[in-house]
Amino acid sequence: MWFVTSEQTAGRGRRQRAWIAPRGNLAASLLEVLDVTPAVAATIGFAAGLAEEAALEKVSLEAALRLGDGRPRYTLKWPNDVLANGKKLVGIGLEAEAVGDRLAVVVGIGTNVVGAPEGTPTPAVSLAALGVQISAEELFSALSDAWVEFRGIWDNGRGFAEIRKLWLERAAGLGERVAINTGATTLDGIFDTIDDTGCLIVRTAEGRRVPVAAGEVFFGPVASVGAA
Repeated sequence: MWFVTSEQTAGRGRRQRAWIAPRGNLAASLLEVLDVTPAVAATIGFAAGLAEEAALEKVSLEAALRLGDGRPRYTLKWPNDVLANGKKLVGIGLEAEAVGDRLAVVVGIGTNVVGAPEGTPTPAVSLAALGVQISAEELFSALSDAWVEFRGIWDNGRGFAEIRKLWLERAAGLGERVAINTGATTLDGIFDTIDDTGCLIVRTAEGRRVPVAAGEVFFGPVASVGAA
């Protein structure tokens, strides 16, 4: 079941941060009740990222023809964000709660259609600023269609190997320097891959490959700020 609005004043982002969507942006939450473990449920976020990226490519087709080489390039930032030309366009968050012997999972997807916040750790951008003039309603139509495809591939976690492959083909910062702030510590190294549970694998200067399950990710030059 989808819950969708084009204006949100009291939403929550990651780590309980305020999330405000001005009128014209898209705030969509998907409720799935699943018979899976919490660890498997967490991998549904990667399917959501792929669905959003596919929807963005579809609605950006007209802009791509008009902008040519200036068309936006969409990439997926671990764990669940979508970037456009390296700037944050979409935030995706997961919440879960036990319902009997099953798990109710809400996948919240916020997209900057007409406006983007300022002063964020990762610079943000809107579709309008990129020259993609579409409505939140048009984007949601494409997103809900794409979700059917990638939800089918994910298949309650059974198809995560294929989801992982598709996600890595679109991954931002793969093979580059990365700093992950987990709240308690900061890990610095090279973004090697994601493993078969969705953890980010960091290769340290000493050659260790360290799995990370959650944290704030900073790439490239911004990694210095994240590590500070």
